[in-house]
Formats: sequence, C-alpha cells, structure tokens
Amino acid sequence: MAIPIPTRQLFIDGEWREPVLKKRIPIINPATEQIIGDIPAATAEDVELAVDAARKALARNKGRDWANAPGAVRAKYLRAIAAKITEKKSEIAKLEALDCGKPLDEAAWDIDDVAGCFEYYADLAEGLDAKQKTPVSLPMDTFKSHVLKEPIGVVGLITPWNYPMLMATWKVAPALAAGCAAILKPSELASVTCLELAQVCREVSLPPGVLNILTGLGHEAGAPLASHPHVDKIAFTGSTITGSKIMTAAAQVVKPVTLELGGKSPIVIFEDVDLDKAAEWTAFGCFWTNGQICSATSRLIVHERIAAEFLDRLVKWTKNIKISDPLEEGCRLGPVVSGGQYEKVLKFIDTARSEGASILCGGARPEHLKKGFFIQPTIISAVTTSMQIWREEVFGPVLCAKTFSTEDEAIELANDTQYGLGAAVISNDLERCDRISKALQAGIVWINCSQPCFTQAPWGGNKRSGFGRELGEWGIENYLTVKQVTEYISDEPWGWYQSPSKL
Repeated sequence: MAIPIPTRQLFIDGEWREPVLKKRIPIINPATEQIIGDIPAATAEDVELAVDAARKALARNKGRDWANAPGAVRAKYLRAIAAKITEKKSEIAKLEALDCGKPLDEAAWDIDDVAGCFEYYADLAEGLDAKQKTPVSLPMDTFKSHVLKEPIGVVGLITPWNYPMLMATWKVAPALAAGCAAILKPSELASVTCLELAQVCREVSLPPGVLNILTGLGHEAGAPLASHPHVDKIAFTGSTITGSKIMTAAAQVVKPVTLELGGKSPIVIFEDVDLDKAAEWTAFGCFWTNGQICSATSRLIVHERIAAEFLDRLVKWTKNIKISDPLEEGCRLGPVVSGGQYEKVLKFIDTARSEGASILCGGARPEHLKKGFFIQPTIISAVTTSMQIWREEVFGPVLCAKTFSTEDEAIELANDTQYGLGAAVISNDLERCDRISKALQAGIVWINCSQPCFTQAPWGGNKRSGFGRELGEWGIENYLTVKQVTEYISDEPWGWYQSPSKL
C-alpha cells in the first residue's frame, strides 16, 4: 500500500507559509526513482522572515516566554515533542524510509533515538537553572564573582540527508533546551520528516518563532542563513567542502560555528579475534545506513596473519546482507539517496579498479533490482595508500582493505588520513586496545564494536572532520554563552586615584 507524503509548506513563526517565490522541489523515492511528492523551496526572502520570527520569539515578553524562562518551561515542550514523536513513530519511520532509502528497521530505531534525545535535553534544560550563578573563587576578598550561562541567541542549524530527523534533533533539542530560537535547514534530498517535526511542534503549541523550518537548496536557503548578520551561530553537519564555505561565510561577521564533517575512519582487526564477531562489526561499521555514514569505518586494516581467512569470512557475511526495498521485511541495505550519489559511488569503484585494486565482492547494481539507486555492498582489496579509495570519503556501501604486520604499522595506517571522526579497534587484548585508543587521531574510538552512538556521550571529530562536540552535556554547551559577573563588596573606596574632596 502506497504511503502518502503530506504536502507541507515552510514552517515560520509557528505557521505554515508558502515560499515567497512559490517554488517547490520534487521528492524522489530512491528505491523506485519515482516522484512521490514535493517540498517547498525556501530562498533568501524566506530566511529573512524566519530570522525575524526567531528574534521576535527571543524578545517576546522581555525574554520571559522562552530565552529567560525557567528550564522547566522549555523542558515541558521538549517532553511533549518526544511523546508526540513516539506516538507517531510508525508513520514517521515509514516516511523516513521512503524519503532517504534507509531500511525501515533502521528508520524506526532512529525515531526512538529522536524521542530519547528530546527527553535527554529536557532533563538538561531543567538542570540549567541550578547551575546558574556558579561562584568563582577569587584571590581578593574585596570582590565576589559568579558565572551565568545564557542562550547564544538565534541559531542556524543545517543538517544532512543520511539521518534526516535524527541529525536535526541532535541540534534542535539542545538548542531549544538552552533557550535559543532556531532555524533548521535540512538537506533538500531528505526533508520530509523534518516537516513532520514542524507539525509536531504545532500540535504541542511550541511558542511561535522558537523553531522555524526552511526546506530548500543549499545555495538558495543554506547560504543566506549561514551569512545572515542576525544569526548568532551556525551548527552544520555535512561535507567538508560545504563546511569550509560555511566557515568562510561566518568569518565575515565573526560568527561561531560547530562543524561535523566527513570521515574516512579506520577499523583495525588484530589476529586474536573471533572472526565471525569481527566480520559482523566490520560489515555493520561500513554498510549500516546503506553505507552513508560520516563515521563509517570504511578503511579495514587487518593483520596479515589472518587477512585471507578474515576477508573470506567477511565476503560471506556481506553476500548474506538482504538488499531490497527499504519497506520490505528484513531489509538490511536499501538504495543510496539519489541518482547523483549512485553515480558518484560507482565512479569510486571504477577508479579503484582502474588503479589496480581488486573487487572481492559487490561493485555493481544487484541483479534482482532493476530500478532504484541500489549498489551491492562492496569490498575492495589490494589497496595502496595512494589510491583514491583509501584517501577520499565515498559515502556509500564500499569498504577498502589493507594488511599490517605490527601494532605501530596499524596505528600509522589508521592515522593516515586527513579526517579524524571515528576509529575502531578489535582485539581480545584489552591493554592493546587501550594503547591504540590513545594513539588514534579521532574524536570517537570504538573498542570491539563499530558505530554505537548514545545521546549521553560526546560526538565529533578532529582534523578535517570538523570541530566542536554534539550530544551529552557538550551538546547543550554549543548553544550557551558564558557571562562573568563580578561585584565589588568592600565598603572602602577603591583608592587608585586621589579623591578631589581631599585636595
């Protein structure tokens, strides 16, 4: 049975509004290549309206309605959003699978995480009040000092298509918890569930202007948002190239940014592992979310002593992955998100082949699927460190493999990348795992697993994977500014200048 895509407008100042230029963008189901609806296309004119609505929301009633309200007030709304999302989980998960192509089971897991994230930041919003006026110890008893944490203001949140609702929530929930007003610009390739988030906000009567949602193209909506002088901060998740452009735009007005960008993360497999357990984690680390994960452990570094046997086992696991329409029961790999992405991934595979690498499995469209942007999960071996497949992010279900002989060589290969988001090590020697976790140049290290992510733990990278941390208490700090308040408490005059009354 076909699932209808709701026809929505932009969400500005608590209301649905048609884009000023009345443009719309077709929604293409990546599993069928059929147009299944459309989304509004915001432009700079709509950004102006959204920024104005957000600034008014912060100023309303001298800030007492939102920015300066007790954390418990904001927590109430965040919990109401979480409850409503849980109530609509089945419907939202199906829309997510239709829109971006991820397997329905994964989409349902994402929606659970969305609700959990709003709940978590509701708790942190309540805890903010108790942390206000934290005293600062001073060396002079004639002064006393404390710290206030205040919302940074209006924030622009630009999010990707691989986890459309979840990545939006990673930014929206802490921003609202902190007392900011936000403008969310999701990717034009997958915006449907972010517009459903707008509907949820209407249903829970979130104060107008606190969250505005603009769908549209990056250069037409994202760029004017990033450069807008009345947007106080930009938080972006996406490609390193776009992140660099956003940083440049923000620099013109000295605007802070948080960037979570690309990755080419390693997974290091030592010779003492259980081959099947390690093979499953290796497959999951690269082929989950159809291989479209910024933190994908897409560079396999395996000990030479077990390499042949391990790769043989890994190929068996990979060939056993069910590739199908995302709504089909048991699907574990759906299509990549778009025709452009499909062509890009296949080109990476062709280049690897032409550079002399070997395709162990996959590398093409599955024979049983004639339509849709499907690519078989692919394992590439005989890779050298100068090859494109070793150096560049594919953002698709493609794993490249290289062997090592010593621990030092494994670390050197793992760190041989311009990125630094995630890294994994699999070994039964936990002391070795501890040593390697310290040596890996990454913001996230997984031991004997790959890709687990928890709202309570920090997420973010080093090097060209960006800077700043999302999730956990670090997530809310992104949207708070620190104010020092110092008071002179002595009855004595300061006495630096000679008093004119004593002349």
